[in-house]
Amino acid sequence: MKNPENSTAQIGIVGYGVSIPKRRIDRKVIATAHRWFNPGLMGAAKGRRSQCRWDEDVITLATAAIRDAVPTDRIDTVQDLFLSSTTLPFADRQNATVVAEACGMSSEIRTLDNTGSLRAGTSALITALEKASTGVKICVAADSRRAKPGSLDELSFGHGAAAIAIGSDTIIAEFIGSHSVSDDFVDHYRAAHSPFDYQWEARWARDEGTTKTLPGAVSALLGKVGLETKDISHVVIPAGSQRDAARLAKVSGLSDQAVIAPPELECGHLGAAQSGLVLSRALDAAQPGQYILVAGIGQGCDVLLFRTTDHLLEYRDRKRAEDAIGSGIEDDNYFRFLAFEGTLEMEAGIRAEADLKTAHSVAYRAHDQLTGLHAGRCGACGTVQFPKERKCVNPDCHEIDQMQPYPLADKPAKVVSFTRDALAYHPDPPSVYGMIAFEGGGRLMIEFVEWDDTPLTVGAPVRLVFRIKDIDHHRGYRRYFWKAIPA
Repeated sequence: MKNPENSTAQIGIVGYGVSIPKRRIDRKVIATAHRWFNPGLMGAAKGRRSQCRWDEDVITLATAAIRDAVPTDRIDTVQDLFLSSTTLPFADRQNATVVAEACGMSSEIRTLDNTGSLRAGTSALITALEKASTGVKICVAADSRRAKPGSLDELSFGHGAAAIAIGSDTIIAEFIGSHSVSDDFVDHYRAAHSPFDYQWEARWARDEGTTKTLPGAVSALLGKVGLETKDISHVVIPAGSQRDAARLAKVSGLSDQAVIAPPELECGHLGAAQSGLVLSRALDAAQPGQYILVAGIGQGCDVLLFRTTDHLLEYRDRKRAEDAIGSGIEDDNYFRFLAFEGTLEMEAGIRAEADLKTAHSVAYRAHDQLTGLHAGRCGACGTVQFPKERKCVNPDCHEIDQMQPYPLADKPAKVVSFTRDALAYHPDPPSVYGMIAFEGGGRLMIEFVEWDDTPLTVGAPVRLVFRIKDIDHHRGYRRYFWKAIPA
């Protein structure tokens, strides 16, 4: 089947990746805290939901999902990056550009932020698929929606990201076609300066919204490509529960047995990333030659159709999205949950009063080192050093201006030393930091995170993740750097 724009090349999915915060809170912990005020929440308190730590947001989640989807040796083939979210950290600074730099992409690519609807992710995916010719395009969706304490949203929301890589080489799921419907149906909304969504009556939204919009879109798409509903093996609907997804499939004439279960009990609804997350789950389960129908819902709907290829099994032998969905660390501290959400203002103490104003000129001059984590490697003796300086630090060399860029983000490393500091201010005390040594050369003083269930010892292997370094709350600016987690 050809690309809808009559291109002779096949276009489709060549990779996918998922990033979900490790921290998961049991919904019973949340519901129990509000039982005095809203006892009805206990009935919905099943499973757990994911939540960003203080140093995670849409940018860091999207970076992790892309690094999971695209091998390091193929990152230079990326030509376009679409970042979709309803909770972008910056309103006037292109978030996708930060993600591209952190992933090591070339500066000569197109980056674009997409927002304003929970179907922003599928809309960007259609755009990438219909405009694709050569190279790789990345569509990554991420959300970290906040919710009012004591609301159903607080139970149902989850944080995370899903990345879909589009290309024409070694396709694992060929793009067959798409259909979109635009309809200003307002089941919920969030005003520009509001931190929380406003939800309308759920039954009305269900009966008058997607129940009437999705069936027509599905029928139109299948009519375009000459298929019937019985030909669809896997159905991806970004609902919050298996029951709601099955109901929408049934009214659309699709088999409810083909519905891929949303990870409701594992992490919750990931907002704009929900369709990509469930699509990743479908690709984990599909066999070659099967059709996957993907829906995106929000002020109308998008519907896409893919057919899996023989390359899927080979790709899946290397990785599975289900690993990220099913993993996690249980957290029963509701006050920490509120603090990380930003709905509980903590007394940080005098040590937190340091001015974090960023000198943007200096940050720009060093952005390849700060965002891309590029060290310097001496062309004369091979010594690796971070930060990169003009003069080689090797006492037997000391050559000048021989440093070549040397990326460290994907290099294996081990712990050399570490310390825990309970006196200095930290949003999630204690502060844990120390020295790591990279395989092939180079050392770095770094912060250690996510060692909750893994012993932090000298010699322990680590891998690096892109995270928030600190937040200037006075000016609304976030600085990012790399941190070390268990390998």
